[in-house]
Amino acid sequence: MASLHAVAVIPARYDSTRFPGKPLALLAGLPMIQHVYSRVLLARGLDQVLVATDDARIASTVEQFGGRAIMTGECRTGSDRVFEAVRALDVEIVLNVQGDEPLIDPLCLEALLAAFDDPAVEMATLRRPLAEGEEGDPNVVKVACALNGDALYFSRSPIPYLRRRSTGLFVHVGVYAYRKAFLERMTTFESTPLENAESLEQLRVLEHGHRIRTVLTEHRSMGVDTPEDLERVERRLALQK
Repeated sequence: MASLHAVAVIPARYDSTRFPGKPLALLAGLPMIQHVYSRVLLARGLDQVLVATDDARIASTVEQFGGRAIMTGECRTGSDRVFEAVRALDVEIVLNVQGDEPLIDPLCLEALLAAFDDPAVEMATLRRPLAEGEEGDPNVVKVACALNGDALYFSRSPIPYLRRRSTGLFVHVGVYAYRKAFLERMTTFESTPLENAESLEQLRVLEHGHRIRTVLTEHRSMGVDTPEDLERVERRLALQK
C-alpha cells in the first residue's frame, strides 16, 4: 500500500433532522456534495479526497460525478465516520471537511495542513475574527486561544468576558485535521461533562488533556443546516457569477 501524506474526508449523512437528504439537495443545478468535493479538490497538498457515507444514494451520486465514496456503518460522531473511512489507509494527516460547506475556501484547508509542520500538533482547526452582533448567538461557537494559537476553550457563550474593550475575539470554524494516529486514539475517548453541557464535540479533546492548534483565517464559512440556508448560498453563488 502506498504511503499518503494527506487525505481529505467529507462525512455525509442522509438523515439530517433539520434537512433530510441535505447532501443531495440541488445547488445551482448540482448536488451540494459535489460543490463541497470540487472545492476541496482545489486545495494543494492533498493526495486523495473521499466522501464517507452510510447511504447508498449519496455514494452513487458521488461516483456519478467522478468522486470516490467510502461506505461506512452507523457512527457515533462525524470523527468516527472519518476514521472508519481511513482506517485501512497508510496516511499521516486526515482532513475532515463537513459535507454542508459548499463555499469552503481551499486556501483555508492548505493553511490547516501547514499547521502540521510543527511536530507537536496532533489536531488542528480554524478560527476567524468575531463579527459584530455574533457575541450572543449560541449557534456561533467562540474560541479563546493561547498565544501560540492552541485552543483554551470553546463555548456557545461569549468568551472571554470583557471588562474592557478588546479585539482578538474569535469564532470557531468547524473544519478539522488530525494526525491519523491521534484520530484513532480520539475515537476511543469517552464523552465528557463540558462537551455534554455545551454540546460541542471538540471539548472532549481538551477535557482529555490534549491540545487543538487553531489557525487564523479571514474566510467566513456559509454552512447549510436548513433549506433556507441553501437559498442563501444559492444567492451568494449567483452574485459570484
